[in-house]
Amino acid sequence: MNQINIQYYKTKYAHFILGSFENKLCLLDFRYRKMRTTVDNRLKKGLDAVFVEQDDEILRQTRKQLDEYFDMTRKEFDIPMITVGTDFQKSVWKALLQVPYGTTSTYLQLAKDIDNEKAVRAVANANGANSIGIIIPCHRIIGTNGELTGYGGGLPLKKRLLTLEQNLFLC
Repeated sequence: MNQINIQYYKTKYAHFILGSFENKLCLLDFRYRKMRTTVDNRLKKGLDAVFVEQDDEILRQTRKQLDEYFDMTRKEFDIPMITVGTDFQKSVWKALLQVPYGTTSTYLQLAKDIDNEKAVRAVANANGANSIGIIIPCHRIIGTNGELTGYGGGLPLKKRLLTLEQNLFLC
């Protein structure tokens, strides 16, 4: 059976679970989020794999780049990734990657970005199903009214991440 290497990683921002599959990152998520089991099961089923607590080069690179992001010395990540989801979810996650560091967008704008303006609720659900947080920046999506709305890591963390990114720096 295939395996997804996982590691738990605690930062001053959050406690993460990281996972890699065939030298690609497939999981960077909040260890204690409500949808933990749902996300984990989707990955295991989609990759036909089991979780094995084991470190590897991709997970080491991810921890290093996360630390740089939190230390405000990295705006963009260059970790190879594999996403597991429906074609619709993947289109939303791809659009999320286009939202620049230090900016925000809305669920409505994201729906427009994938040419499906009526799919705002489905876009929000796909956003919530993202298993590679921070790198696929679902935290940059806010409500049309400017309000912070749902986030797997909780709204206080979403606010901290947006504040971190708005303290723009030069690399």
